[in-house]
Amino acid sequence: MSYTEADREWAEWIAWQLEEAGGFRVLVQAWDLVPGTNFVVGMQNGVTRAARTVAVLSEAYGRSQFGTAEWQAAWAADPAGIARRLLVVRVEDCPRPGILGQVVSFDVFDRSPQQAREDLVAWARLAVSGGRAKPTVEPIFPGSTGATAGPTFPAAPLPYPPSAGASAAGGIRVGDVSAPGGGIAVGVNFGQIVQRRAGRQPPADATREDAKPDQGDTQQNGGVS
Repeated sequence: MSYTEADREWAEWIAWQLEEAGGFRVLVQAWDLVPGTNFVVGMQNGVTRAARTVAVLSEAYGRSQFGTAEWQAAWAADPAGIARRLLVVRVEDCPRPGILGQVVSFDVFDRSPQQAREDLVAWARLAVSGGRAKPTVEPIFPGSTGATAGPTFPAAPLPYPPSAGASAAGGIRVGDVSAPGGGIAVGVNFGQIVQRRAGRQPPADATREDAKPDQGDTQQNGGVS
């Protein structure tokens, strides 16, 4: 774990997640270079023997000479990034100086602790496995198809407009339309059409039962005769 003293809390949090949630073994100066150990030898062993170096990147780290020496050593061992020897974790919104800007990094400061932990462990495991970040489910199509999911429910038809003077009783609508021969047709109840001669009017309180043609009328269902 390469970090500067200003970011010690971040370094310890990252190391804890990698060990406890990820199952990795992490060399941390605050935990491993305890009194009695040789600091220079410890850091040298960490840089040369560690499979990967985690650089805790901040503005303070970018100005640190020791931090720069550590990440440059990891980069020099794998300049093309094939083995993913250098993992850059940003702990604040800061620039990536020099060659470090060419290494793909990830952030932990702009998300919840749970999300940061999951992302940190997932990226570390990808570095070890050499895998890809392909999702397990199909991504949602980002564009608009311009079509609805299915047919829309048809709007209710407009009520048949009754002509002037026509009446409706009990919810039955009565209307006048033209009929062959110059007569008048009265429409009652779902297409029952009664044709009457000119000059004859149906009763005002016509209903389904009493709207009957007289002997001189003809009756049709659904049409006009």
